[in-house]
Amino acid sequence: MTQGIRRTRRDILKRGLLVGGAAVVSPYMLTSRALGSADKVAAGDRLALGFIGVGGKGLGHLRQFVDRPEVQVVAVADVYGPHRDRAVAAAGPGCASTRDYRELLANENVDAVVISTPDHWHALQAIHACEAGKDVYCEKPLTLTIEEGRRISAVARQYGTVFQVGSQQRSHGLFRRACELVRNGRIGRLEWIKARVGEGPTCAWEASQPPPKDLDWDAWLGPAPWAEYSPKRCLHKFRWFYDYSGGRLTDWGAHHNDIAQWANDSCRSGPVRIDPIAVTFPTAGLFETAIRFEVKYSYANGVVLYTVSEGNDVEFHGTDGWLKVNRKRIEASHPDMVKEPLGRGEAGLRESPGHHRDWLDCIRSRRQPICDAEIGARSAAVCHLGNIALRTGRSLTWDPSTERITHDENLNRWLNKPYRSPWHL
Repeated sequence: MTQGIRRTRRDILKRGLLVGGAAVVSPYMLTSRALGSADKVAAGDRLALGFIGVGGKGLGHLRQFVDRPEVQVVAVADVYGPHRDRAVAAAGPGCASTRDYRELLANENVDAVVISTPDHWHALQAIHACEAGKDVYCEKPLTLTIEEGRRISAVARQYGTVFQVGSQQRSHGLFRRACELVRNGRIGRLEWIKARVGEGPTCAWEASQPPPKDLDWDAWLGPAPWAEYSPKRCLHKFRWFYDYSGGRLTDWGAHHNDIAQWANDSCRSGPVRIDPIAVTFPTAGLFETAIRFEVKYSYANGVVLYTVSEGNDVEFHGTDGWLKVNRKRIEASHPDMVKEPLGRGEAGLRESPGHHRDWLDCIRSRRQPICDAEIGARSAAVCHLGNIALRTGRSLTWDPSTERITHDENLNRWLNKPYRSPWHL
């Protein structure tokens, strides 16, 4: 079965409450560990969650959701047995597990899914989840390619999916405040931005070997080209291979470039030119993605974004000052600007109660979350464009409205990549 599971979305709102679906309707989907307990919302009013990919990041998400009274974790899917076992232990009795995410999506009692698989799996799993009538929380970067982002955004809109992308800095008060200050002219007219995302790693060569017996290696690869197994190719090391991810540029770049575009009010469009300034790739060993790099993005409003492999923050420069933000602090050329509240005529940005909480609230209201599929696709596209420029050594002219490279049609082959059979979008 390679096609998405097409279903009519069932109404998960009933008299203003979330319907969790407590009944047992299949041999692999069980009821919650806490049905009817006094400290929980009634079972029929809880949101039934499934988790696709429960390695480090996915297990972290599960642990943050599992004790919320309005949530019931009913199933997990992962191709690696130890991951499934840890997740079931964290969720408690009544949480079922499977190797095949499609089995999880086929259960009509699952209302929503959290996807934390490697990047090369995001598009297929997110699209199939939308088609199966599930709301979606999907880790960043949303996609492996630009074309995948366009497909996800279109399908999420078609099915009315409440879709949150895991760019959680959108729900962080310091980043929201920084973007508000920049957008309201506290540093004057914005001229340039620097997103610092850190250097990529290297590693020694590692010979292939048989995969662990409890890892379904073929399923882990999925739509990616076939490759022999080695430990440094798999699990959390996947970020340093272009078949599965895009290195630091899509790892931290998906966070910091997203904030840069939020401040520049360009998070639903994108740059118009991309220039590769400098890049160093590994010359030996197993990893492929860039170690050091600098990419210049030019926007139609004259703002320039530099994404560089040093440090970890976002810096904004305007005609009247500068501002720098990371997950711990905001610094500014005029410190008082950070303390002064927004005044009359200044516009605030939407405030999130927390990335997970925002998604759950939006499932109830059917409003789109703070980082919806379109924003996630556009933020990932900026990173992918940078990698295309670095890997080809070519400057790109880009049309954000059509999402096409305009000066050389041949370069548009980089916007997507073929899937390994039998997988396809």
